[in-house]
Amino acid sequence: MLASQPRVAVHGRRPLATGRCVVTRTAAPTVTTPTVRSAAQFHQEKLAGIVAEQQFKMVIKGLVASGKMPAQLEPAWEYFFDNYKKAVLNSGVSGVDEKLVAQVQTTILDNVLLQAVQPYTFPSFHTRITEPYNYYEFGQRYVATLVDFNNSLLGHRERWDRVQELLDQKHNVVLLANHQTEADPGVFAHMLSTTHPKLATDVIYVAGDRVVTDPMCKPFSMGRNLFCVHSKKHIDDVPELKASKMETNRKTLVAMQRKLNEGGTLIWIAPSGGRDRPNANDEWVPDTFDPAAVELMRSLVQRAKQPGHLFPMAMFSFPIMPPPKTVDKSIGERRLTNFSGVGISLCEELDIAAINSGSEDKEVQQRALAAAAHAAVKSSYALLEKAVQDPAFRATRSEFSQPWKA
Repeated sequence: MLASQPRVAVHGRRPLATGRCVVTRTAAPTVTTPTVRSAAQFHQEKLAGIVAEQQFKMVIKGLVASGKMPAQLEPAWEYFFDNYKKAVLNSGVSGVDEKLVAQVQTTILDNVLLQAVQPYTFPSFHTRITEPYNYYEFGQRYVATLVDFNNSLLGHRERWDRVQELLDQKHNVVLLANHQTEADPGVFAHMLSTTHPKLATDVIYVAGDRVVTDPMCKPFSMGRNLFCVHSKKHIDDVPELKASKMETNRKTLVAMQRKLNEGGTLIWIAPSGGRDRPNANDEWVPDTFDPAAVELMRSLVQRAKQPGHLFPMAMFSFPIMPPPKTVDKSIGERRLTNFSGVGISLCEELDIAAINSGSEDKEVQQRALAAAAHAAVKSSYALLEKAVQDPAFRATRSEFSQPWKA
């Protein structure tokens, strides 16, 4: 599952699926029957026989009784299972049943248990793991069960075509996106896998502490390409680790610059530093972008040996896995899931020179660039949200499409 895209603390500067399973294809699922029926594979073969809720919950109780799982995780996982089951079985998707729910949940459990005995340590630059276990498809399978493809949208397909053209020319592209759920990488990949499969698989996410430390997140993260950083909000959590965290961030920046120098690199970062939360009116809007995060990406891109471009991007996904309404530094949040339409929409490329032309003051320029990126995302998000939720409005907007229906 996805985690927050962070503010990075590096010498004072600050700069997103589940268990073992292999699916038969990487294209986006059909709108009526998502590709969730392919055979799941397990690290622990004894789990493969779980096909019902009662079996699954008995395994959880057994793990707690044997000391292999903390007691407080039993009610948390039962909550996760119960609302996930409700979301899937009430989706109206043909062919889904309790067996599917149990097997998807069991693949998640399988991978979480593996991390308890064979914990994976993420390097500064992590390349998605697909062999011998396909963590990418594992994540895609889980997210597919929660996405209502009949009411999901891809915005501005022609702009995604342009991004692929730029990458093919060895240019670099950075997506400055809002971020809503742990499942955002899976949503992004499903929205693009029919028309732009390389964008779906090759994008590199800037990932913070929670993505690579939360036991529920780690297996999903292992299926994504990541630049791993320690976010500013967590850099001081354990004072004796601050120096090593700063060194990790330094190595990550070196890795980012190296990839950008190679060219043809697509990076996704959430300059807000975390997931969107509802405002006082319980409305979900993209959180404000941190000027230092946007400036860092501008600087890295412009210093690279290959040309680079900054594109704001809107993401609508909060209904499928809404985050807690308040930010909590502790690991182990309760997971609420729903079946819902989702979408992504790409804004026009930022004209950095034009935005900066109004002032020679560097701080003013940085604030202006972040504000321009955020304004573009906020405007695009408003249209995307309404189009996903209102079919009548959607029919009037030519920029939105559903290529998986073709």
